[in-house]
Amino acid sequence: MPINSHMLSISGLSFERYFERVFEPVSFDLAAGSLLLVTGANGCGKTTLLRLLAGLLEPSEGEIHCPQQALYAGHNPAIKDDLSVEENIRFWMRFMGTRKSNPGNGLCQQIIEEIGLAPVALQEGRTLSAGQRKRCSLARLLFCDEALWLLDEPYSNLDHEGIVMLDRILRAHLDAGGACVMTTHGSLRPEGFDLQECHMQSGRHHYAGAAA
Repeated sequence: MPINSHMLSISGLSFERYFERVFEPVSFDLAAGSLLLVTGANGCGKTTLLRLLAGLLEPSEGEIHCPQQALYAGHNPAIKDDLSVEENIRFWMRFMGTRKSNPGNGLCQQIIEEIGLAPVALQEGRTLSAGQRKRCSLARLLFCDEALWLLDEPYSNLDHEGIVMLDRILRAHLDAGGACVMTTHGSLRPEGFDLQECHMQSGRHHYAGAAA
């Protein structure tokens, strides 16, 4: 993974929808080996912020400086229901085409073991529980090349063992010089990490007497 001491910098970033701010302007800097936790109430713009950082949306104001490619993993698992766990992972390996992702080198089986899905490796995606689908989606973290991860509520639907698994993967990524911006809701958050925190404030204003 390419290591760059400066991973991400945003200044005065905001986004408008229907001529109204989704969230109040946000600024922060992120260095290699760092984790930024984005918190806030439902609807305050956490997912919108990640989509801006991933280049899927254009900001209404402010600047984003990101000198390297980022991996964006959205809240919904990108699992094909008609493919098995193994087939889903092999699909992502071919699609992403990373240095680590040769489907024929035995890595796929190692990843299935690492994410704890060996007993259901041949089951179709439609038969998996919500937690198993999330584990399958997170498998991408184990063969991507990107040094910057943008993870939208990655702990959702995971049991205790799944949370420990994700913490282990995240720790290895940061120790190798990577960085991560992660949204979270409620008490689901990394344990035992030194981290920065960005608390989002909704930019929407509600006026007394306005129509619902």
